[in-house]
Amino acid sequence: MKVEKNKMVSVDYTLTVDGQIADKSQPGQPLQFICGMGMLLPKFEEAIMGLGAGEKVSFTLEPKDGYGEIIAEAVVELPKTVFMMDGKVAEEILFVGSQIPMATADGQRMMGLVKEVKEETVMMDFNHPMAGKTLNFEVEVVEVRDVTPEDLASQGGCGCGDCGGSCGEHECGEGCDCGGCN
Repeated sequence: MKVEKNKMVSVDYTLTVDGQIADKSQPGQPLQFICGMGMLLPKFEEAIMGLGAGEKVSFTLEPKDGYGEIIAEAVVELPKTVFMMDGKVAEEILFVGSQIPMATADGQRMMGLVKEVKEETVMMDFNHPMAGKTLNFEVEVVEVRDVTPEDLASQGGCGCGDCGGSCGEHECGEGCDCGGCN
């Protein structure tokens, strides 16, 4: 079986950035995903499309095909009062390199990286940590198989088993256009 949309794929991989290993799968614990569900970078999936178990590929993704370029507007200066907990500024989390989960006014969650701590303000970077980076992958396909209802449930699919989870709907079938839920 070959990697294609709506198949469960398991891969071993090594990601190298700036000449250093940035991430890799652990021995005996391949990365598993349903191809085409948007769980991985589209160009990553494209690079392994059509491969079968045991096949290997090396490829490079430029920033535009990875996590994008660095956005200057995503580096912002915030007043320390934003970091209040129990009526006082949480100084213990305000140090360069600290990653702090935050939310926008409309509730969107994001991770911020402390770049600089000043007397009254904190410089935060909300770019993805891999933004602006060239990603070098070495990938081996470990397994390709049909998707099971259990796979769909664990991956957040619709659960009907007929669409490979790509319809994005729930088990009730409301609005599902895959033809299997209705």
